[in-house]
Amino acid sequence: MQARSRRLIACAAAVLATALLPTAPSAVAESNGGTRVMPLGDSITEGTQVPGGYRIGLWQRFGSGGYRVDLVGSQFNGPDSLGDHDHEGHPGWRIDQIDANIVSWLGNTTPRTVLLHIGTNDVLQNYDVSNAPARLSALVDKITATVPNADVFVATIIPLSNASQESLARNFNATIPGMVQSKANAGKRVRLVDMHSALTTADLIDGVHPTAGGYDKMAAKWYEALQSVPGSIGTPTAARQLVGVPSGRCADVPAASTTNGTQLQLWDCHGGSNQSWTYTSSKQLVVYGNKCLDAYGWGTTNGTQAAIWDCTGGANQQWNLNSNGTITSAQSGLCLDAYGAGTANGTKLVLWSCTGATNQQWKF
Repeated sequence: MQARSRRLIACAAAVLATALLPTAPSAVAESNGGTRVMPLGDSITEGTQVPGGYRIGLWQRFGSGGYRVDLVGSQFNGPDSLGDHDHEGHPGWRIDQIDANIVSWLGNTTPRTVLLHIGTNDVLQNYDVSNAPARLSALVDKITATVPNADVFVATIIPLSNASQESLARNFNATIPGMVQSKANAGKRVRLVDMHSALTTADLIDGVHPTAGGYDKMAAKWYEALQSVPGSIGTPTAARQLVGVPSGRCADVPAASTTNGTQLQLWDCHGGSNQSWTYTSSKQLVVYGNKCLDAYGWGTTNGTQAAIWDCTGGANQQWNLNSNGTITSAQSGLCLDAYGAGTANGTKLVLWSCTGATNQQWKF
């Protein structure tokens, strides 16, 4: 009886301890209303060794190219500089494991475009490698059946440093072009991306996963493929620079930050994504595809910071582009102003009563 009591007390204590453990906050899917693209695969999609992986460089290219893209998936990771952290990369997973879940993932997100890089773990685990091509083919069929209007980009897997594993990878890759072509011939929207040739083993940090530079090479290859298929990432908007009249310098997000509340500055124009602005029908000035020029804190007084923030549709993110070159807040009527009539790199941008001075005039 005493032993039974001790067991009951121990169980109760364990339950209480479990209840008191802090729970990790669940990530909320990010959306900017853009063209939905699903990065799909294993740890190379997730970004092992370099969190965010190729998605960092790809996101930057979307922004600089004027594309408004919404990355989708059940997973979430990457640095703050990655404007959308959603993806469907699963470290250690093989083709069959992706196949077992793909219908529900696609149903939850309905992507317009799928970027598939899978098969590396089939090789690393030596998991029935001879049948890996057939499994990949079946997975592609399942994707095209579930989202028949999506463009599916199927990549060859990147190189491996181990010679015997690289030989298996090459054999696997050799089957992919014919498989993709046969599906395209059948009217399916399947495209080949030769990712293997984009990298060498010198681009690997651990013999399997790319370095930051290697991931950026992957980003460039994906972007090249996406641009070759009209509509796969939507239609580029007319992203333009916002140039101060007296300074000739651009409205710039410092250090290409994507952090909400970052105050704008003047900086030498260089054409980067942090200086590329789109004026929408909702009177928003959008950078990176999902951040809006914002009167910080809904401010309506002189000196209110001109910052970036997630686009909300609020009046503090609506702007009038006027024929006299001024940009005025629809909320307050204040002008976008280079503080102190500054013209040097680093001059902060604020809102100020309209004075007619040139430091409140802009060329868009």
